[in-house]
Amino acid sequence: MMNNININGRIIGRNTSPYIIAEMSANHNGDFNVAKNIIEEAKKAGADALKIQTYTADTITLNSNLPDFQIQGGLWDGETLYSLYQKAYTPWEWHKPLFEYARELGITIFSSPFDNTAVDLLEDLNTPAYKIASFEAVDLPLIKYVASTGKPMIISTGMADAEEIQEAIDAARSGGCKELAILHCVSGYPAPSEDYNLLTIPDMINRFGLVTGLSDHTLDNTTAITSVALGASIIEKHFTLDRNAGGPDDSFSLEPEDLTALCRDSKTVWQALGKVDYGRKASEQGNIKFRRSLYFVKDLKAGDVITEDAVRSVRPGFGLAPKFLEEVIGKKVVKDVIKNTPVIFDVLNEKNN
Repeated sequence: MMNNININGRIIGRNTSPYIIAEMSANHNGDFNVAKNIIEEAKKAGADALKIQTYTADTITLNSNLPDFQIQGGLWDGETLYSLYQKAYTPWEWHKPLFEYARELGITIFSSPFDNTAVDLLEDLNTPAYKIASFEAVDLPLIKYVASTGKPMIISTGMADAEEIQEAIDAARSGGCKELAILHCVSGYPAPSEDYNLLTIPDMINRFGLVTGLSDHTLDNTTAITSVALGASIIEKHFTLDRNAGGPDDSFSLEPEDLTALCRDSKTVWQALGKVDYGRKASEQGNIKFRRSLYFVKDLKAGDVITEDAVRSVRPGFGLAPKFLEEVIGKKVVKDVIKNTPVIFDVLNEKNN
């Protein structure tokens, strides 16, 4: 049985509505006020949390132009890793005011650390949780260091096979993490929906027994909302003010209107899932009378035999259920009946059974 996790007082699991994380990543484009606006818009849209990333170019890679460090093809073609991360990072001096601003607005804020010094910074800010990015899921020493804080942890599993996911889980557990969640993820930017294989989510739930969610890099909400029907308890989406702003991650991020729709629609899907229930629902009660039932379509005198052409199955539902049609034909009526009245047991001669 999978355990729930608790981030900042919010219970996350199958019995609560999906936990929506808006990922700011590099979408502030180096402007502190844009970063604040992103937090504000995430709160307005209904997201549960706003996530940032804590690294510098020097803590995440090496300043090298060698082929190993050059990006070829895709969204960031022609960059070196160092030059990309120099543009994309969230300055560390922003962290405290951003954390304070989010807390003022009443939205949870936490981060993905990329080395131990980032963890130390986030601990100083009393972050309520940690996220391990897909690319760091193989950094077991980092996972253990994060786990040693005792805070809830979410691990993205993009590019990781089942064995690597288990290794990351084991590292988190051995480091002391009690509250752990994993996210199914495809580390393409953007990722085509057909790569997501969402049927992996129920398998992950069964295999690893953890709160499971989706880190979604597709361009719309369809994949994310569908994941809720398959058991996703967390949805993470990149979030921006303007998809055309030209930042490293803007092009595959949701805009405020999209995030609002995601928060609304994922909750609707979760509510619609409900439980196994074959009972009659409250919203159906008023329509029972419009179901089909048996009605007389001829006038009959007491003692007449009911023939096939004397009875029909029609709407509304005040007569006997249509399943009684064969029983009714051949019986005698014990009192006069007029056409267009319901067939009820009171008018049948039960002695002819």
